[in-house]
Amino acid sequence: MNKVVKNISSLLVCLSVAGCILVSCNSPFTPKPTGYFRISFPEKKYRLFEQPGYPYTFEYPVYATITKDSMFFGESAENPWWINVDFPQFNGRIYVSYKDIGSNKFDTLVKHAFTLTGKHSSKAYSIDDSLISTPNKVNGVFFTVGGDVATANQFFLTDSTRHFLRGALYFDAAPNADSLGIVNRFLIEDVKHLINSFKWRGN
Repeated sequence: MNKVVKNISSLLVCLSVAGCILVSCNSPFTPKPTGYFRISFPEKKYRLFEQPGYPYTFEYPVYATITKDSMFFGESAENPWWINVDFPQFNGRIYVSYKDIGSNKFDTLVKHAFTLTGKHSSKAYSIDDSLISTPNKVNGVFFTVGGDVATANQFFLTDSTRHFLRGALYFDAAPNADSLGIVNRFLIEDVKHLINSFKWRGN
């Protein structure tokens, strides 16, 4: 009798386990939402870019580096004051080009800046522009491009008589507004600090 009871008990245990497996196999699968790596951001600290001979100065983050550039949006540098502000930790870069209004028409420079931003219109769901005016008598336009685009933030700065500077924040990564969003928001503060601390020399 004891042997029969043990066999029945073993059979019930096996049936219970099998039932649990079948239920779990038929349970609906719920995918987890897409996640991104946690990013540690450095403390916001700035230093002055003030190189001899340059027609401008500004403050940039201590976690960035500055290098000279000879190309910008496929254009050859027409003077030695084209630079890159690099953010190695984030694979980001602010491309900066400078034009002298004396050898270029002001209206043409402004139109070209709008045209460059408009090149992203095929992938953008919005392009917003806002006027820039700082206490340092620096004026210009800031462009915010919505969507999976190569550069979501561009700007130009000018005094309308002598100087014209154009900049764009790029990432060395596939354009993805969601994955780049948190880094873009962090660096856009640095772009705005650059603009607000920007000064023309010789004015």
